[in-house]
Amino acid sequence: MITEQIDLITIKEASEWASQFLKRQIDTSNISYLVQYGKIRKYGDNGSTLIRIGDLKNYYSSLSGIRELSWKNQLGHDLNWHLSFDNLREKDTTKHVHRLHPYKGKFIPQLVEYFLDSKTDDFKKDIYFKKGDIILDPFCGSGTTLVQSNELGMHAVGIDVSSFNALISNIKINNYDLAALTHETQKITEELTEFVSNSNIIRFESRLAKELVAFNNKYFPSPEYRYKIENGKINGAKYGAEKEKEFLPIYNKLLTEYDIKLFQKKNGNFLDKWYLSNVRSEIDFVFNLIKKIKDRSIKNVVAVILSRTIRSCRATTHSDLATLIDPVTTVYYCAKHGKICKPLFSILGWWQCYSKDTISRLNQFNKLRTNTFQICLIGDSRTIDIPQALKKYNTNLANQVKCNKIAGIFSSPPYVGLIDYHEQHAYAYDLFGFSRKDDLEIGPMHKGSGRKARLDYIKGVAGVLNNCKKYLAEDYNVFLVANDKYNLYPDIAKEAGMQIVNKFKRPVLNRTERDKSAYSEIIFHMKGD
Repeated sequence: MITEQIDLITIKEASEWASQFLKRQIDTSNISYLVQYGKIRKYGDNGSTLIRIGDLKNYYSSLSGIRELSWKNQLGHDLNWHLSFDNLREKDTTKHVHRLHPYKGKFIPQLVEYFLDSKTDDFKKDIYFKKGDIILDPFCGSGTTLVQSNELGMHAVGIDVSSFNALISNIKINNYDLAALTHETQKITEELTEFVSNSNIIRFESRLAKELVAFNNKYFPSPEYRYKIENGKINGAKYGAEKEKEFLPIYNKLLTEYDIKLFQKKNGNFLDKWYLSNVRSEIDFVFNLIKKIKDRSIKNVVAVILSRTIRSCRATTHSDLATLIDPVTTVYYCAKHGKICKPLFSILGWWQCYSKDTISRLNQFNKLRTNTFQICLIGDSRTIDIPQALKKYNTNLANQVKCNKIAGIFSSPPYVGLIDYHEQHAYAYDLFGFSRKDDLEIGPMHKGSGRKARLDYIKGVAGVLNNCKKYLAEDYNVFLVANDKYNLYPDIAKEAGMQIVNKFKRPVLNRTERDKSAYSEIIFHMKGD
């Protein structure tokens, strides 16, 4: 007992101990997370949280060097652990504008920095690009390469077949009058608040929240419940389903009492299917206000804030937010949070949160931006005339590109059969009325990953490289990030008249909330034959 007492430390002391043990900064919030989710046990009474050093040591030892050795045993000892960036926190890998809008399949900015930065270190002896160079990303996605090119003092041109992807990318790298943006978002917040106050939603949600807090405190006390789940003392799924059923009559009674309508009158498109009736009304209300904004660049930013907001307000469970299964219109047991949760009945909270967050992130990036030019063009990278398309935005850069001054490519082509890129933002296409070009996607999920899909993929990616090669400098460098489990890139390089001169195999840590299995991707370095 005396030993246990001595071994107990506060969260702040645990943060300091863990930082010293791991030789990197561990915040108190990281320790609190471990306690909250039952990774380590909580000791102490009267509101004071104490932790055993032994529990911390066991937990971190299981993740540190052991994980590297385990992953290399599974994936091969050619795994470049330096490129795992495991020393970084999530806020580092989602810094400033990189988190302006969710996007599946993007790489972290540090990976772009590693290959584009002209500074070298003990791990990287070669320098591929320098300040003032033009970088091309023909699979632009959400614009990570464009943003990092700006930070590093390089010009960049992105290309994407998706209008919405181009909108996200260009929002990130444009410069704005943040005072004007703040004014517009605050004005919309005030009008939305008044709109919501005229409905029963606030009163209904207030009552529902009180009922849920009381119920969850009784049946899912934190962190005791989490600890029991982690240690196999309770079957979470079975217990949660029982309590979900027990709370349902309370929920239904409140719906009736406050006359809350759950379903929309029609069920045609994505917006009709995946949003509760009141949420859809608020979405339409805000969108009509956005249409009235006169400054086009400000209007685009506010539209992206709304898009980010409504993505978080879809009628689904917290754990299924990234991959939708079925619309959820009732309370449910949430395995992610270990309690009974509810669907969202209003966008107001997320709208306020994302409005402030967007302005803050744009301001952070303003302090880092360089006097360089970036743009994402909308088009098919297999056929687009880059100088011609670029001319309307930057004549000087268009002329440089025409004279083969693009230093190289850093990009991540779609992975064959993995993602339908238009479908992941179906809500935005419905709301903004953008035309969809699903048929021009390379390697979409709906076409699978069979033999024909793989052959089409080789032809598609090689077609992009052949078209873009016309605008590359003679001694170009091409870096493509891919998980090439079907070994397609040797054929892609051959069809594109390129040779793979190097491969960097990197571990991808925590790629999704549910999948923590060992996983790697390869950065293919290609040059001309």
